[in-house]
Amino acid sequence: MSKSDAPEGRPPAFVYRRDVLHCERAPLPALAEKHGTPLYVYSATTIRERCREFDRAFRGIPHTVCYSVKANSNLALLKMLAGLGCGFDVVSGGELQRVLRAAKPAAKRVVFSGVGKTAEEMDAALRAGILLFNVESESEMAALTARATRLKKTARVAFRVNPDVPAETHPHTATGLHKHKFGVPIDIAQRLYRQAAREKWLEVAGVSVHIGSQITSVEPFGVAMERVAELVRALKSDGHRIRYVDAGGGLGIRYDAQELPEFREHVKDLAKAVTQPLRGLRVDLLLEPGRSIVGPAGALLVQVLYRKSNNGKSFIVVDGAMNDLIRPVLYGAHHEIVPVTRPRVAERDIVDVVGPICETGDFFARDRALAPVKEGGLLAILDTGAYGMSIASNYNTRPRAAEVLVDGAKARVIRKRETFEDLIQNEVV
Repeated sequence: MSKSDAPEGRPPAFVYRRDVLHCERAPLPALAEKHGTPLYVYSATTIRERCREFDRAFRGIPHTVCYSVKANSNLALLKMLAGLGCGFDVVSGGELQRVLRAAKPAAKRVVFSGVGKTAEEMDAALRAGILLFNVESESEMAALTARATRLKKTARVAFRVNPDVPAETHPHTATGLHKHKFGVPIDIAQRLYRQAAREKWLEVAGVSVHIGSQITSVEPFGVAMERVAELVRALKSDGHRIRYVDAGGGLGIRYDAQELPEFREHVKDLAKAVTQPLRGLRVDLLLEPGRSIVGPAGALLVQVLYRKSNNGKSFIVVDGAMNDLIRPVLYGAHHEIVPVTRPRVAERDIVDVVGPICETGDFFARDRALAPVKEGGLLAILDTGAYGMSIASNYNTRPRAAEVLVDGAKARVIRKRETFEDLIQNEVV
């Protein structure tokens, strides 16, 4: 193999240089020695490049990339994305506060989604002057009307419509069918828009749709957008000024050996599928990518504590655990795992990679063919930039990992490792 190359089939955020895995030009062993493990490491260059690919692909239509904060909400990443001109998709008051802390002017590029917005969250968003509320029920419309009236602040609204479009993804991340909790049935939307238009402090401004997450085919996006375009035409015929179409997010990434187009081509395919139905409608398109921007930019660095065998079953016990990365047990998710120091032998061991937590579900991989790694060695769990730290917990009273952002050869801490004192500071004896 060459002196500088990425693990097989992976994007170039993480590359082997002289058999040592680097994030960009920063060697991972040096980061582990300086900052400890488990450690999240992110590539700034990869995030910037993938964000720009969205802008390039959708340049034929007015659009805003509203990064999905839930994928990874670190303030440093939000500030960087705001500097690239991104807006933000938030689903809680806390996420809105993160955006305001990272880049207050970006509030005007925020869309607020989610089925359970509270009165306090609505008030905060109204005061911040966000771009758009994605309203998900008739009851929510009534609550938002009351808050906007009380504050005398206009709320721009789009109803999130449920197009009843199936998408091949995990059942927990599919959102576009009638049996899911999200959105309103598309066939009652016109009635809701009429109701909203009668309210003094609501401004009908758009239509929103989101059919799921980690969707690797662009066809479902196109089908959903055809149904949205039909609704937009009907709403315009009713006299509504529809300025925005929020196409949601959900574009999948390659986690394992599945065949996907190169990222640039994949986004181009998405752009074609989404924009074709919107031709002639004169709308601004809002996009909510999260995973597809930050997922491949991150890796979780862990150290091997022990190797053990139970009647022929082999385990590698590492210092990271399900509290650091819950996706394997929560979604049955696959993450490639590679040794930080590339071995010179071709042999592979069949192992389970597990953590220290007292749960059988505390694993990163089962029956995985893995290059031999010694106790004390380092492993990198790839494609963990999205839904890694953002779902991390303190289960088993485990402090959450530190986070490091690498840009070229420079690395800086963007979240300090938690301490025990951090964990108990709000508890009362």
